[in-house]
Amino acid sequence: MNLHRIDLNLFAVFDAIYTAGSLTKAADVLCITQPAVSNSLARLREMLNDPLFVRTGHSMTPTPVAQNIIGPAREALGLLRKSVQESHIFDPLKAEKTFNFACRDLLEVSVIPRLLGQLQKSAPKISLTNYEMERKNIVSAMASGNLDFYADASSFSDQHLCKQKIAQDRFVVLARKNHPSLSQGMSMDAFLQLGHINVSHRKTGVGPIDVALDKAGEKRRVVMRSQHFLTIPSTLVKTDLIACMPYHLAKHYDLSMYELPFELPLLEYFLYWHVSADLDDAHIWMRDQIARVAHAFHPD
Repeated sequence: MNLHRIDLNLFAVFDAIYTAGSLTKAADVLCITQPAVSNSLARLREMLNDPLFVRTGHSMTPTPVAQNIIGPAREALGLLRKSVQESHIFDPLKAEKTFNFACRDLLEVSVIPRLLGQLQKSAPKISLTNYEMERKNIVSAMASGNLDFYADASSFSDQHLCKQKIAQDRFVVLARKNHPSLSQGMSMDAFLQLGHINVSHRKTGVGPIDVALDKAGEKRRVVMRSQHFLTIPSTLVKTDLIACMPYHLAKHYDLSMYELPFELPLLEYFLYWHVSADLDDAHIWMRDQIARVAHAFHPD
């Protein structure tokens, strides 16, 4: 027998006929027409090379072949139903699953460690991976199932992605301790005169700091451009440079911290996932865990 020819729907019809003892009653149970039941039975008879049922009065009597296969058929159908049902039930205590993230900075340094700490208690067999990915590849990676979540401080829209704001923060200024030019605090003059480390994932272009300064008719002196906030502390302790960094990331380092000498809108962090995973129980559960952890990150 060619297994590729097997249609599981035929065995569901077979089970219904066996149980009901009638094509008409089987059609009612399956909510399909009697001709559809007859057609399925004909296909199954051809595949198994046996009549399976013979008419006895007003009922269908199963042949010995039908009697031999009804048990395994029902067991297989039950296993299939159970598998389909369990695919919609997510038990974090038992689930063995890896969630793939692409996030940076605050989310990588603060949210993911706290998330892992939370998961070790509630979902001990869940694991996480986090890696860098260019934004242009996010949608395709999610569509293929290779990426579950993307998170960043910048917002973008795509018809294939769902988005949720999960946290907010504010920028502060960092400098090495006992900085010779900051004994009186961070003034606007000091902010503009000192050399800056500018963090940007792009080779060129301005960020929110520069946009705000430009509106005020000012411009800072950028000495170094870096892709990641995580490289800033090791540079600051060796130089007289300063850098603007999200507060909840900056507070982890043994550096002097100052408030910005001008107004700047709050940073907003967004979580993205593919629309195909929006109703998945495991995905919904993980989004809730992320939101609980990220909720603690508010501007102080």
